[in-house]
Amino acid sequence: MRLATWNINGLRARLDFVLHWLDARKPDVVGLQELKLTDEQFPNDELEAAGYEAAVHGQKAWNGVAILSRETGEVTQRGLPGEEEFGSRLVTARLGDLSFTTVYCPNGKSFEHEDYPKKLAWYDSLAAHWSDGHSDDESAVLCGDFNICPADLDSHHSPETTAQRIFHTADERQRFQRLLELGLVDTYRDRYPDTRMYSWWDYRMGAFHRNLGLRIDFVLATEAVRARVTDVVIDRDYRKKKDGLTASDHAPVWIDLD
Repeated sequence: MRLATWNINGLRARLDFVLHWLDARKPDVVGLQELKLTDEQFPNDELEAAGYEAAVHGQKAWNGVAILSRETGEVTQRGLPGEEEFGSRLVTARLGDLSFTTVYCPNGKSFEHEDYPKKLAWYDSLAAHWSDGHSDDESAVLCGDFNICPADLDSHHSPETTAQRIFHTADERQRFQRLLELGLVDTYRDRYPDTRMYSWWDYRMGAFHRNLGLRIDFVLATEAVRARVTDVVIDRDYRKKKDGLTASDHAPVWIDLD
């Protein structure tokens, strides 16, 4: 079973690219972020033709998340309670015995911006929501674009320059650590504790080719899921153009389960 996450940076602009990837990688469940379209604009027909059903929580022009799955799921949550101001950023579906949640966490913009403390509050709400809704022994995944580099190894920036750099601050890292303390495991770092690998690269300044990136996209899992992991992949190849199609600035990330 293959579970994936991907910030596709606009589904209308990237639909053919997503279909290309689905055909090549054949995931069973995918969490998508940054749809930038409404539920009514979602391309259900094209994705159904590719073999996927969708649970969608869209938003006009901004944000938006969805879960694609080969089997029919039951949506159990749309939106993070109490954080509606930040838009459509969370959706959860029950797929058999698996609870699958995908999130598009707020960016925060900068350490000095008014959105920064709101980002921290959003994370506090996410931790409370997860704690209230999930037990330690269930099979559950929380995946998406977290807009945090949990450790220096997850960033190309020098550690000496990151104390007040967005995505790297101590307060942000503490919020991410709180999720791990709730029983979630960062599956990539669990499997590759010392590997420097990124999932996002700026479109500008040749950042991808110079490998100036950040690891901000994660598949977090409970122990029941982590125990079944056979591989974790940051699909860097799909940060490149394919057949003339332009990639997102994020690479897909997936885990394989036995």
